[in-house]
Parts: sequence; structure tokens; C-alpha cells
Amino acid sequence: MYFLDSLRDKDGSQIYRTKAGFRYPLSKDRNGQYKVKSGEMLRVCMTSDFFLEEADVWREEAWDIIRQRPDVKFYLLTKRPQRVAEHLPADWGDGWENVMFNVSCENQRRADERIPVLLSLPFKHKGIMCAPFIGPVSIRDYLPYGQIEQVYCDGENYNGARPCHYEWVKALHDECREYNVTFVFCGTGRRFVKDGKLYKIEGNSLQSEQAFKSGLSFRGKPIDFKLTDEGGLPIPEEKLYKPYFGPKCESCGMRLTCNGCSRCGRCGNVGALSLPVEKS
Repeated sequence: MYFLDSLRDKDGSQIYRTKAGFRYPLSKDRNGQYKVKSGEMLRVCMTSDFFLEEADVWREEAWDIIRQRPDVKFYLLTKRPQRVAEHLPADWGDGWENVMFNVSCENQRRADERIPVLLSLPFKHKGIMCAPFIGPVSIRDYLPYGQIEQVYCDGENYNGARPCHYEWVKALHDECREYNVTFVFCGTGRRFVKDGKLYKIEGNSLQSEQAFKSGLSFRGKPIDFKLTDEGGLPIPEEKLYKPYFGPKCESCGMRLTCNGCSRCGRCGNVGALSLPVEKS
């Protein structure tokens, strides 16, 4: 996050409410239709933390936007699950169907700190994000509760990236597969170790492609978000957003849970790298 902010001439240590795009989920086109379609997923605050203390003053505005779009899935991620219970909306009850709540578990220490808190919180949908994946993580003790619906993992990027090991990814995949939990291997990171050999993989697209080629991503039990319209009526499947996947999407590690291609036209050629990864 600090690296990305530096590329935009920003200081990553400064916490502020974004001016542009904060109310984007409520934006409409010239025909009065929402730009974000029913059934799409929005990943909220992915380069920060939705439960930062500094964000307490405007978080209620964000909750209100999520409340107004019960037809859209919102993906929340935090390293601070201990702050969550005191900062949920007054009408939260046992959770909103359109919110997927996730905690970061980059190594076993953080997993054992955060997952028990995750399991204690009132959310309809829960997941974990092992990114950057900098140490082996086992979640076998937590999967039998049946609350974790998906697991993401991704290697580390940018200068000084620590290596991600194939064996760590495979072990986590095996646990998720045993409990029929969706597992998404998003990317290898810049430094990936397999069979004792270190591979230097530059470029997010290539890292994602190599993760896809590993065959380790796994679609488990379907996640039923029970999305509704503003009046609380269920939305028929045929009226939900159907993602479009272009040619480059065919080998993307994120495809399993992605909104699809936005057709922005910025896709470039991906460099070639032969990485001997096994199929699961």
C-alpha cells in the first residue's frame, strides 16, 4: 500500500475519507439506472482497513451506502477484528446478507489471533485472506465450525518481497478442499519457491497466470448471498449481473470469484515464464 501510494505521490500513513468515489455504489447513469449492477461485488477499502480508528467518524456513511444497496455484495477486509463488534450499525442484527467479512491471516500467528474473533462476530458470510502469504498457515481447527466460506491467498509484491512457498499454498488448498470451502490462489507474488527453487516472477498478470496454472484454486460450496431489492424482495437469478470474461481472463488466478472484465482496453501482453507447478 505504501509503495502504491508513493507512485501516486501520496503518503500512505495519512488516513482520510476519499473525495471521489465514496458514494459510487449509489451513482446512476443518464437513464437513472445504478452503474453498479445487482449481483456485482465491490471490494471496500482494499488498500487500507475498513475498521481503522481514524475512519470511525465517517464509517456510518459507508454503512448507510451498503444498507441502501442490498442487491450488491460488499467485501470487507480488516486486520483489526477486535474493533468490529463496537462499530457495527444499530440495525445490524445477526448480519446483512450482502456483506462478506474477511480477516487478514498472513501467517499462523495472525491466523490464531484473528480467526477466533472472526468466528465470534455476527456476519452472514465470512472468509480469510492470506496475503501477503509470508508463512505457513493451517486453518484445520477452524473449518469444522462451518462459518468460513472462502479463503484467498497471494504472495507478496514490490521491493523486498518475501517468498511464498508452493507447499504452503498446497497445504492450505488441501484443508479447504477437505471441507468444501472455496479456495482462491490469486497470485504467486514476486518471489515463489517450489521444489527448493526460487522463481522471480515480475508483473501481477504473470503471477496471477502462474497461480491459475497450478490448478490449486477450488470452487467449494456455493455462497448464497440472498440479495434483495430495496423493498426486500428476492432478486431472480436471471436479473443478477453476469460477468464477462475476455481472452486474458481465461488464465487469471482471480477468475473464480471475480466480477469479470471491465473492458477498459488496458490489457497488454503478458511475458512468458515456464514454471513447473503441479496440478492438484
